[in-house]
Amino acid sequence: MSSKTKAQIVQLTDLPGVECPCGTARRAFADRDEVPGTVHYTEISQDAREHYHLRQTEVYVILECDEGATILLDGEAHPVKPMTSILIPPKVRHRAVGRMKVLIICSPNFDPQDEYFD
Repeated sequence: MSSKTKAQIVQLTDLPGVECPCGTARRAFADRDEVPGTVHYTEISQDAREHYHLRQTEVYVILECDEGATILLDGEAHPVKPMTSILIPPKVRHRAVGRMKVLIICSPNFDPQDEYFD
């Protein structure tokens, strides 16, 4: 059995943080070709930038957030609270407003070249 077919346990908070338009992301499983996407633990800062993807679909699961936090989807604000889940298809402009800790499932694997800003 090759190492690529073995189960893997990752402590998301132990992964190195990478700056992203939303704040700081810790990304898991990008090196596993057989996994159809990546898992990100993202700490969203107050100044998240609106962006969109042309190929990637994202699912956000809000773990923690400020009271009054929202997510903007194509300019429309939607209130969120812990355990809210949001499906963001390709081409939907999105931006989190307020501090949050979010689990993001990205399919296919996250590609920083697929982030676009107006």
